Amino acid sequence: MSALEILDPSAERDPEGRPLAGRPPEGRTVALMDIRKPRGDVFLDELERLLTARGYAVERTMKPTFTKPAPADVRKEIAARCDAVIEALAD
Repeated sequence: MSALEILDPSAERDPEGRPLAGRPPEGRTVALMDIRKPRGDVFLDELERLLTARGYAVERTMKPTFTKPAPADVRKEIAARCDAVIEALAD
């Protein structure tokens, strides 16, 4: 297997290596969080299609606004019901 290079969009001059998170086993629930940036829903629609085709259950959620972190109650609900979360960033 070849090495996977992940690019960090931040302005880090000397980025640190970060290990990839392991995939949850098939059949688990993945939360897809729309942060309300334009076209984020388009990205998540395609991601949902791919995940369900691979046997994952998907729950969709969204933040009230992209300018602030998700409220604590939203984060707690995701943590209680889902095994993993993917947050969409788009423009």
